[in-house]
Formats: sequence, structure tokens, C-alpha cells
Amino acid sequence: MKKTLLAVSLLVPGLALAQAPVSGLSSSGDVEKRLEQIERMLEARSSAQLNMMDQLSSVQQDVAELRGITEEHAYQLEQLLQRQRELYQEIDRRFSQLKDNNSQSNSAGSGYSDMQQVPTQTDSSSYSASLSENDAYDKAIALVLEDKRYDAAIPAFQSFLESFPNSTYVPNAHYWLGQLYFAQQEYDKAEQQFMTVVEDYPDSNKRGDCLLKLGAIANDQGNTADAKRYYEKVISEYPDSTEANLAKQRLN
Repeated sequence: MKKTLLAVSLLVPGLALAQAPVSGLSSSGDVEKRLEQIERMLEARSSAQLNMMDQLSSVQQDVAELRGITEEHAYQLEQLLQRQRELYQEIDRRFSQLKDNNSQSNSAGSGYSDMQQVPTQTDSSSYSASLSENDAYDKAIALVLEDKRYDAAIPAFQSFLESFPNSTYVPNAHYWLGQLYFAQQEYDKAEQQFMTVVEDYPDSNKRGDCLLKLGAIANDQGNTADAKRYYEKVISEYPDSTEANLAKQRLN
């Protein structure tokens, strides 16, 4: 019996020692699997980050291209606006010359006329309905500034408004009609055209001059209170403009 117990006691440590390496190997395998999983996760995350970086770089490139296109369009628009400003300046200069010539030939009571006396006969034969929007407007303008056919300019602008009611030149067409009627001293018609610009096109760069002309019409008709109101409106809404300086002179 004692021998049996002694033998068992000697075998137990051996068995324990024999089982220990097997347990260690199993734990080591689990760690390796976990490490492999972590490595795969890191690789997947790194790949996703690289894809995101590529996409971000592509988006940045697209934004840069769009910015360049926008800047180019902005430059072209500024060039067009500059050409339009130059055109308006030339138009205003020519009207000033016409006004000076008219003021020398008219009586003292007609000092506000802006062009030579317009003949009452009208002729629309020079206007073609097949013209494009720009061509039709340019042709009407040319009748005033180049050909000085003021009689033909009125129906030309009227036809333009009928043919192109949504054109960006509509407020200018009303303005020119007002100028032509004003020169003929048809104040009711001129007032209607100028008032259309003032009320319907508040962003028009001719609105200040239309207010000034409304004041001139009121003054010529003896409505000094209305004239004063229009002149003060010009000064209030367009304080740094040429029209404001003229309004101040007329108020004085």
C-alpha cells in the first residue's frame, strides 16, 4: 500500500509537467490568431483611409478646377460690364452734346431738353422683326446716336419692347423712349416711360436719371412741389451720382 501511494505521488508531478506545455501552446495559438485579426483590421482601416484620402484629393482637384472656371467667368463678366459702362458713358456724353446744342437753339423755357427737336413724323421701315435681341436693340440705339433719326427710333424701341418683353434691355428701352418723348415735349408719354423704370426696375442704372427727368417734367409743368420731391429723392438714393449733383443745382 505504501509503495502504491509512493508511486502515485511520484507520477502526479510528472503528469502535471507533461500537461503544462500543451496548455501553453494552446494559449499562444489564440494570441497569434488575435494578432492576425488585429493586423487584418489595421490593414483594412489603413486601406479605407487611403481610399478616403484619394477621394478627398480628387474632390479638392475638382474644387480647384471649378474655382478656376468660376474666376474665368467672373473675369469675362467684368469685361462685359466694363464694356457696358463704357457704352453708357459714351451715350451720356453724346446726349450731353445734344443737350448743349438743343439749349442753344430752343427758347429759355425749354432748357431741360436732352436732344435736338425730334421730328413728329415716324418711320418704322428701318426696323426688322427678324433681328435678334442684341441686333434690334443696337439698331434702335444707332438710330438715336449715329443716324439721329429720332422719328424712327421711337417705333424701333416700341417694336423692341413688343418683340423682347423679357430682355435685360427693357428698362433701357423705356428710358430711351422717355428721352425721345421728353425731347418732343410729350411730357405725359415721357413721364409714363420714366415712371416704368423707376417703379418696375429699381436696380436699373438709369433709374436715377429717370427720377431727375421726372423732376424736370414736373418743373416744366409748374408742379414745383413734385419737382422738389423727385430731386430730393435723387439726392437721397444716389448721393454720389452725377444725377444728384444736377438735382442739387436744380433745387438751388
